[in-house]
Amino acid sequence: MGNAPLMPKATAVWLVENTSLTFDQIADFCKLHPLEVKGIADGEVAAGIRGHDPITSGQLTREEIEKAEKNSGHRLHLSVSKVVVPEVKKARGPRYTPLSRRQDRPNAILWLVRNHPELKDAQIMRLVGTTKTTLKAIRERTHWNSAALTPMDPVTLGLCSQIDLDFEVNRAAKDKPATVEDHGQTLVPASVTTSPRPEPSTTEDVFGKAKPAAPPDDEDNFDADRVFGRLKDVDFGE
Repeated sequence: MGNAPLMPKATAVWLVENTSLTFDQIADFCKLHPLEVKGIADGEVAAGIRGHDPITSGQLTREEIEKAEKNSGHRLHLSVSKVVVPEVKKARGPRYTPLSRRQDRPNAILWLVRNHPELKDAQIMRLVGTTKTTLKAIRERTHWNSAALTPMDPVTLGLCSQIDLDFEVNRAAKDKPATVEDHGQTLVPASVTTSPRPEPSTTEDVFGKAKPAAPPDDEDNFDADRVFGRLKDVDFGE
């Protein structure tokens, strides 16, 4: 029925009354059964329906009808409208919450406030369909039933879908300024630890270079004759 004309029965009535097209041609164009078109011609079907002219509405041309009248095997083709009607986008209003779920809405708001503090008030209002007054009361713990509220996932409660929740969380994360966190010392990347290393070929490659020997200490080369020989030359003041 995607290629059917507007008001197919009213169009069929007009074609039966004003053209010499066959029942099969009219039925094919209007997406009706040939017997139904025959019933229209006999006055048994669509007796109270006023005929609709497809030429004035731009669905058929006079040339197309004349061509089909001369050739009973010709099929009528719906004319393409030259005027493009823009699609009217429906304004998105507040989310409707079923009556059976409205009592769980404060619990869902509390869950969002605690688990996703980055969400703005407008985002929470879109997700669960609440008002700013209720949201403010739950944030400030001035809600009349604050003591009995229990945080509950709005997706589990059926107040919103997981896709909508993830979309709002990701949007809030993009608006939040990025912070660089210092995680301290981290492990060496796998690309470094698994990179091929040359095979050792000498003992220095395996054990490293030997440290140079320390210079000999003077105490180890003690010469008694030299020391006591110097004492002979010392005058102790007799």
